[in-house]
Amino acid sequence: MSNETLNEISAQLQRGRAKIVKELVTNALEAGLSAEEILNDGLMAGMNEVGEKFKEGTVYVPEVLVAARAMNAGVEILKPHLAAEGVKATGRVCIGTVQGDLHDIGKNLVKMMLEGKGLEVIDLGTDVSPDTFVNTAVEQDCQIICCSALLTTTMGVMEEVVKKAEAAGIRDKVRIMVGGAPVDEAFCRKIGADKYTPDAASAADAAVAFCKELKGA
Repeated sequence: MSNETLNEISAQLQRGRAKIVKELVTNALEAGLSAEEILNDGLMAGMNEVGEKFKEGTVYVPEVLVAARAMNAGVEILKPHLAAEGVKATGRVCIGTVQGDLHDIGKNLVKMMLEGKGLEVIDLGTDVSPDTFVNTAVEQDCQIICCSALLTTTMGVMEEVVKKAEAAGIRDKVRIMVGGAPVDEAFCRKIGADKYTPDAASAADAAVAFCKELKGA
């Protein structure tokens, strides 16, 4: 029975049915399923499917947004139960669009995919200074800094983030990921960042891999 319930949560999440997802999550808890099981095998399984379809180009930004909304609705119900069960996020990420750039659709998509993988995300918003990225990573004990840019004129700020992280002495324990329309692999290497990914789903996969590596898993 539990598999059927979890599959149904995943299926309804993929359709973006937030209200139904909330009901199903509540029912699953009442039926005795653990919050962690519902999160991993229901909500995150569904979001992973959406991520794969997004990568393949079979679903688009609007579908991802409604699926993420449904996921967040389910997670809100689970939060107190997850805390009670002592379930911790697999890692912590700070994300933002770099200074001088106010575009946030790409950043928001990456944030949703990261949360869909069970990572805790600190969203710094847009027009974020290099100091803010680095200070947040230090103060909040983040494993990853994610920088987004849509304008070629703001790409250089990403290099500043890398330099500030080096100056702060955190490059051994914090990975820097970059993305956005004008960014590519060659630019990532040139500025000394750790990872470039072409889409939000790939970014989330890479972030999970980095967190496992940093935790020595």
